[in-house]
Amino acid sequence: MDYLKEVEGKRVHDPLAQKMRRIIRVAVPVIVGAGPSGLAAAACLKERGLPSLVLERENCLASLWQLKTYDRLRLHLPKEHCELPLMPFPSDFPTYPTKDQFLNYLEAYAKRFDIRPLFNKTVVCAEYDHRSRLWQVTTLGAEKEEETVYLCQWLIVATGENAEEVVPEITGMNEFAGPIIHTSLYKSGHSYHGKKVLVVGCGNSGMEVCLDLCNHNAFPSLVVRDSVHVLPQEMLGRSTFGLSMWLLKWFPVRLVDQFLLLVSGIMLGDTARFGLHRPKLGPLQLKSLSGKTPVLDVGTLANIKAGNIKVCPGIKQLSCHAVEFVDGRVENFDAIILATGYKSNVPSWLKEDKMFSEKDGFPRMPFPNGWKGECGLYAVGFTKRGLLGASLDARRIAEDIEHTQFTAFDLARPRHDNRDPIN
Repeated sequence: MDYLKEVEGKRVHDPLAQKMRRIIRVAVPVIVGAGPSGLAAAACLKERGLPSLVLERENCLASLWQLKTYDRLRLHLPKEHCELPLMPFPSDFPTYPTKDQFLNYLEAYAKRFDIRPLFNKTVVCAEYDHRSRLWQVTTLGAEKEEETVYLCQWLIVATGENAEEVVPEITGMNEFAGPIIHTSLYKSGHSYHGKKVLVVGCGNSGMEVCLDLCNHNAFPSLVVRDSVHVLPQEMLGRSTFGLSMWLLKWFPVRLVDQFLLLVSGIMLGDTARFGLHRPKLGPLQLKSLSGKTPVLDVGTLANIKAGNIKVCPGIKQLSCHAVEFVDGRVENFDAIILATGYKSNVPSWLKEDKMFSEKDGFPRMPFPNGWKGECGLYAVGFTKRGLLGASLDARRIAEDIEHTQFTAFDLARPRHDNRDPIN
């Protein structure tokens, strides 16, 4: 990569550990994260003739999808709402591509735009230096022995909303005799055949894990602590998401929500009868205000109605083989699966507090204004609007960086007359 210029590379003597520390001046934007958001940003830059440097902590593209998802996973939304900028899905892909198909699409996407991330590069610190007007991005290699500092003018944060697992503290976790795993470690229900499994969390992942357990003849129970909107994946012959987006062109969110709940009630019945109480706000309004995504049912609700999946309240405490719930019930389980989601890890490495909130690691400015910060800092994939939001961010970032480059070039050109520079 001839746009990387190594300005210093030497072995630093450390009596405790020998580390190679390199400082590299980078003349292009640095993108942290080689997931769909990072790839989208790199492709949009490449389309405008701007190369980039992508840093990825794992050894593969889209590590969340490759390493931390279950086997039966499919895109929950139709493919036309999940494609990255400048390249649609293959026409022979199904409406809801499988995990492997989506990964193949991402590999083809990276190849088409010649995106070659530097793998096994964990960013441990990124800080803006006001004297040099450059970002200092410090990474550690796979063996944690090689430290590299990249100096760059533009820093694009693409580590996403799901960088780290959320593992709740439950009283008695250390006493429980069976395995307790996060869904990031769950692959299929094959190893749970005939076992009683408690799934904690009723989002799309928790619901689908319960369904997978049923399909492998396990006996799942689902902890539902909060209210939740469950919608059919499709209604009136169209995807629920696509229909919602179309209706929003003509009607306010409140009316569209009322329509979705009316049709859902006809198709699914009263979910409160089965322990799934709906929030007071409609599904779209709730998504807009809090980022909480409604569950798109792919068969789990039918199993709940049939009694194949039991719905339980919150957990009070665990003991050796038993779980005590907040309503006083006690039941034995063989294993517990935490479908408790993920969180941003940006505050752990980005030394900046104006653009990103230290509380949740998301941009402080709400969508659609959270993509740009100060001093060449950008964010892609933090919109709480999936791949559509990430694609919109990527296009805006590439356009802005191109404009910044040309503006800087124009200001640097010598002038040979006395005309007013404004005119």
